[in-house]
Amino acid sequence: MEHDSTIGYTSLNEEIALDQLPIQGSIPVWLSGSLVRNGPAKFEVGTESFQHWFDGFAMLHRFTFERGRVSYANKFLQSDSYRQSMEQGRIVGASFGTDPCKAVFKPSMTEVVNANVSINHVAGEYVAMTETPLPVVFDPRTLETLGVMEFGDRLTGHHGSAHPHHDASNRRTISYMTEFGMESQFKVFAIKEGRPERTLIGSYPVMLPSYIHSFSISEQYVIIAEYPYRVNPMELLMRNRPFIENFKWYPEQGTQLLVMDKRNGSIVGRFSTDAFFSFHHINAFEQDGDVFVDLSAYPDASIVTDLYLEQLRNNRGRVDGTNESEFRRYHLPLGHPADPVTYEMLSWQGIELPTINYRRSNAREYGVAYGISVDKQRPEAVSNQLVRVDVDTRTTTIWSEQDCYPGEPILVEAPDARAEDDGVVLSVVLNARKGNSFLLVLDAHTFAEIGRAEVPHHVPFGFHGWFFPT
Repeated sequence: MEHDSTIGYTSLNEEIALDQLPIQGSIPVWLSGSLVRNGPAKFEVGTESFQHWFDGFAMLHRFTFERGRVSYANKFLQSDSYRQSMEQGRIVGASFGTDPCKAVFKPSMTEVVNANVSINHVAGEYVAMTETPLPVVFDPRTLETLGVMEFGDRLTGHHGSAHPHHDASNRRTISYMTEFGMESQFKVFAIKEGRPERTLIGSYPVMLPSYIHSFSISEQYVIIAEYPYRVNPMELLMRNRPFIENFKWYPEQGTQLLVMDKRNGSIVGRFSTDAFFSFHHINAFEQDGDVFVDLSAYPDASIVTDLYLEQLRNNRGRVDGTNESEFRRYHLPLGHPADPVTYEMLSWQGIELPTINYRRSNAREYGVAYGISVDKQRPEAVSNQLVRVDVDTRTTTIWSEQDCYPGEPILVEAPDARAEDDGVVLSVVLNARKGNSFLLVLDAHTFAEIGRAEVPHHVPFGFHGWFFPT
């Protein structure tokens, strides 16, 4: 008997705090700190409903580990849009894909936004982020919202990344944003550790800006993928349509891969390849003067429209594999510009919400990536397995369980780790059979289950999280 996974797209209204969750198996006693997850958890206000999964109001979920025990708390992010919506009994604020009579894209940089995508550590603060350029600061112990991060600079832009990169060698954060206008600008900037001030690294004009969700860095470069999913900026600013519905797919234009020097912002390479779309880069590195970029690639941008809530809740998402992502490695011949761009598949399984051992491996050659995917033998409209990909041997290990739907896997290194996969992988899993969720702990090398901690309610399908060690 199959059970309904669509509970993952239903609202969770309760906020609770539990000192200890029931555990099956065991939790490593060395695991100390908190996993904080972010994602949409409320999809209705009064009689109005959000239309796209990406629009639900943000909820933070904290799992804290101490001496083999796990505590849990969850709390809504108190954004301006959330508070005003609760007060007025209707949807208020900017949105990604919801009806414009309820929520219209507005290029505002002052409101506390519905930051429901990711968790990061920026300029010494713990922040929730979305694609609006201003992060929202919160207290990781209490999950209390502390307000928008105010930057002491004059840098402007409308659409940014929820996935900044930590440039460890230069003790700074790197990100980007697009400023829409008659001549739109794509801007890459840096934020020094402990200083909420953005410094421009480099910028370039774009006529029809691409929808870009993430990027990657190598030791010397910033790598930007511009997909042919583009928008007329004046239509975006003037037309009464949800943000993403202004974008159109132009496959004949192909995808452009740009390489920017991290030191001075100069474009040192611009490469064209066949059209594809991606939400998430996985990693990038340099080898023999060339650049290699790993990402989760789709044949087109239809995955965006596949994620409207009506389709998800009615299991109308495609299950024939045509919208499944591929783990691709693109070879950008920076040192051999006459050569064509090529790519290879690193896994026979698809991959989404991909992660690596970020501290040890980001921006350099690496050996292991983790993610979620759909079982080809048991295709569903939602990811139903975790994957561990050895990128050197091109082998894939899978964790799955009937009627269970995992979220983004996060690797936590063991204290005495020598290899990049010495540690555990954490994932919040929806158990459709029981109607609740549990935190899964896997051995990061073997992918064998070590233990799980059960939550009394369902955790709606979310996006990204961060582990903060104590």
